[in-house]
Amino acid sequence: MKIENHTMVSEFVFQGFSSFHEHQLTLFVVFLVLYILTLSSNVIIVIIIRLNSHLHTPMYFFLSMLSASETMYTLVIIPRMLFNFIGLSQPISLAGCATQMFFFITLAINNCFLLTAMGYDRYVAICNPLRYSVIMNKKVCSQLVWGACSIGLIVAMTQVLSVFRLPFCSTKVAHFFCDIRPVMKLSCIDTTINEILTLIISVLVILVPMGLVFISYILIISTILKISSAEGRKKAFATCASHITVVILHYGCASIAYLKSKSENTRDQDQLISVTYTVITPLLNPVVYTLRNKEVKDALCRAIGRQLS
Repeated sequence: MKIENHTMVSEFVFQGFSSFHEHQLTLFVVFLVLYILTLSSNVIIVIIIRLNSHLHTPMYFFLSMLSASETMYTLVIIPRMLFNFIGLSQPISLAGCATQMFFFITLAINNCFLLTAMGYDRYVAICNPLRYSVIMNKKVCSQLVWGACSIGLIVAMTQVLSVFRLPFCSTKVAHFFCDIRPVMKLSCIDTTINEILTLIISVLVILVPMGLVFISYILIISTILKISSAEGRKKAFATCASHITVVILHYGCASIAYLKSKSENTRDQDQLISVTYTVITPLLNPVVYTLRNKEVKDALCRAIGRQLS
């Protein structure tokens, strides 16, 4: 009988952006600036919505929840990545890696379903405006947020338990955080079953909410096209523009990262995709909503005006 000798692994080391070793300081400065902008812009969105009573509507409630979730999402990943750039990164224990993966998955899936809830909100607002305040009441909004968070927690628990029951033979994670596939690659045994589970979960948590958003927008567009005035159609489209922009960015990056075959991209390509959805997308969300949304821009200008006066 063949007995496999599995070395006990107690910690991992992130290889990070080792392919760009000569540019580590430049990357540190760039990502630090992006991180500060992401944190400040998302926090500002939450504060502005909280302080302005006329923004206390379902759409802005979901936006504030998304911004809060994006803030926590970046806190889970980016600080350790920044330390890695300047050589201060320490090995991460298996428990620490599992914790980071758990919160990363929870918040990522929470964001997916929050965007779906926002799509449903836009559908009700445009297709059923007379009953909007009745359908989208505080209880329903809270239930949608808790539902998004609960799905994230359940999926994260399932994924983390399946990954960290594997025996590991290597310690070097070819990534800048504990993502699912890079950690599974360190296993001593065949991970086909885990790969299938990850693919099934990815399809369910990406394609299902994306499909629901798509259906919502088919119904929204068909309703908008029935509006007789050009001004009315323009105004209706404007209320959806920010959301659909963020949806395309978010689901596009997630689909490329998790719905492709494991050998399709190189390590550098995988890291570039990961940077897009862990650093760029959380920054673009508040930027898009601020630049394309008149109410948010007006509230922000008023807040700045009060501080200067």
